[in-house]
Amino acid sequence: QVQLEESGGGLVQPGGSLRLSCAASGFPLDYYAIGWFRQAPGKTREGVSCISSRDDSTYYSDSVKDRFTTSSDNANNTVYLQRDSLTPADTAGYCGVRGGRCNGPTDYWSQRTQVTVSP
Repeated sequence: QVQLEESGGGLVQPGGSLRLSCAASGFPLDYYAIGWFRQAPGKTREGVSCISSRDDSTYYSDSVKDRFTTSSDNANNTVYLQRDSLTPADTAGYCGVRGGRCNGPTDYWSQRTQVTVSP
């Protein structure tokens, strides 16, 4: 059974850091891409990052480039999203998603994890 379980959300002050984890089960990360989406109230959903073990590629949106880093621990079937220099604009619900490649169709989603950046 394919599952994506996300953890690591919470409350952080501006300028702080948080790391999200997406633990995958039921399939090997080696053949898939794991992306991260976020959505804030009243805003459209935004794809912020992706990592593909298949072709060793990563993707970052302009809004998070140089502040967010995604990595994959295939031995533990877990993908991480390290987020540094957080600002209130990063406040959103974050989801991990599975796809065959970055920026391609997705088929499984994790539950949403809330991240709030506030003094």
